[in-house]
Amino acid sequence: MALVEYTADGAIARIRLNRPKKLNAINAEMLDGLNDALDQAESDEAVRVVLLSGEGRAFSAGFDLDIGAPAAGVTPAEHTRRELRRDFDLILRFWDCPKPTIAAVHGYCLGSSMEITAVCDITVAANDCLFGAPEVRFGSGIVCLILPWIIGLKQAKELLLTGDDKVDALRAAAMGLINKVVPADRLVTEADAIALRIASNNELAVRLTKRAIHRSVEIAGLRDALDQALQLDLEIETTSAGKLP
Repeated sequence: MALVEYTADGAIARIRLNRPKKLNAINAEMLDGLNDALDQAESDEAVRVVLLSGEGRAFSAGFDLDIGAPAAGVTPAEHTRRELRRDFDLILRFWDCPKPTIAAVHGYCLGSSMEITAVCDITVAANDCLFGAPEVRFGSGIVCLILPWIIGLKQAKELLLTGDDKVDALRAAAMGLINKVVPADRLVTEADAIALRIASNNELAVRLTKRAIHRSVEIAGLRDALDQALQLDLEIETTSAGKLP
């Protein structure tokens, strides 16, 4: 079975993470699958909205920590840099998608998978969902440092510096990390309702409004800040104790 499932359902492109035995931890194959799914959604003129979800007990426990061995002639440090850049670029594809993106999350939404949902335009969470970024507890950094732009400096510092991974859905909503908390058995219904409302609007107006909103923070330096934060993450990943020399 595909680790990333794609279905075009009228105006909604449904992308579903499908590695439930690993709590949908995103590995290299899933990165390829997500990129392919976004290619399909963006090229399909009938699709107005992209809806991302996860199969099984969780949306996603984060990105898979096993990045494999470097190819011949590639140093471990350079291999790490390439893989982190690939992760970073995939996250920003959801930000850059010209069509509105909605994340429907449940169970766990952690680490870089949480960053994907943060860059999505709208996030709906089941009331059983836990959020967090435990990276610092394991000597790792943040691949895409989007949280300060979404939830503010104080909230981002608390979440990222403590490594908290048990933020419940109600607190996540209060932070501004998500838009809406719903009963777990209504997650799909509520996410679909939002997607259909967006899809019923004028396509050009929706697309350009999304672009205008993003431009307001990109003018303030978002992209440069994210890229510089990635460079610091690369330093963490290649110099921390117990990691690569």
